[in-house]
Amino acid sequence: MFLEGAGPRVFAHRGLSLDAPENTLLAFRHALAAGATHIETDVHATDDGIAVLSHDADHDVAGTRIRLDQLTMGELRRIGLGKGQSFASLREGLDAFPEARFNIDVKSTSGVEATAAAVRDAGAIDRVLITSFSENRRRRTAGLLPGVATSASASVLMRAVLAAEMGVAALSRRTLKGFAAVQVPETVRFHRILTPRFIRGMHVAGIEVHVWTINDPEAMIRLLDLGVDGLVTDRCDLAVAIIAART
Repeated sequence: MFLEGAGPRVFAHRGLSLDAPENTLLAFRHALAAGATHIETDVHATDDGIAVLSHDADHDVAGTRIRLDQLTMGELRRIGLGKGQSFASLREGLDAFPEARFNIDVKSTSGVEATAAAVRDAGAIDRVLITSFSENRRRRTAGLLPGVATSASASVLMRAVLAAEMGVAALSRRTLKGFAAVQVPETVRFHRILTPRFIRGMHVAGIEVHVWTINDPEAMIRLLDLGVDGLVTDRCDLAVAIIAART
């Protein structure tokens, strides 16, 4: 299962991009070699309905702005991103790293069915988590993948934050029923989300707390001391070493 085993967990944010383009197979390979077990990645859909790994919907390529949804997967594969890498599909990522767990952020409406198809075809429902800022996208994708793990969307998260701040455990559990995790920044618009009370409230509700995007070692240590269950980071190499030193 996606959250099987003891934490804290290290989520390699778009892979490890010190010497590889982000969200490429090479970045994922580097992250796993550094000790990460969870890959955080993003998905859009191509013109031919393939789930493609990319945070942004468009890219500058040789001075030309391209849109992922206006090109086929075959056309995207011919575009060089550096270090011998090109765009890869979600299915390719799942197949290339069968032991890795993938935290998948569905970035577009057209990506919903494409993501679900890739996960189903790879037989990977038990090793992925579906998330999205959009509750509609999250719910639709999860509905196509019965039993898949998901984390709270932005609207659900705000209700969970309020429930935790009020200290109403029953409301937290009801709000987060069916979710495996909340994945949050420390603050939103100067409002601190990640407080000891919030973490306690989530744990009482049986929910893991993963915080993004944490690259500073001192911040990693501070957050681990607070009791977070996972770090989403561009520096999974540092996070893995810090967690190993604490065990």
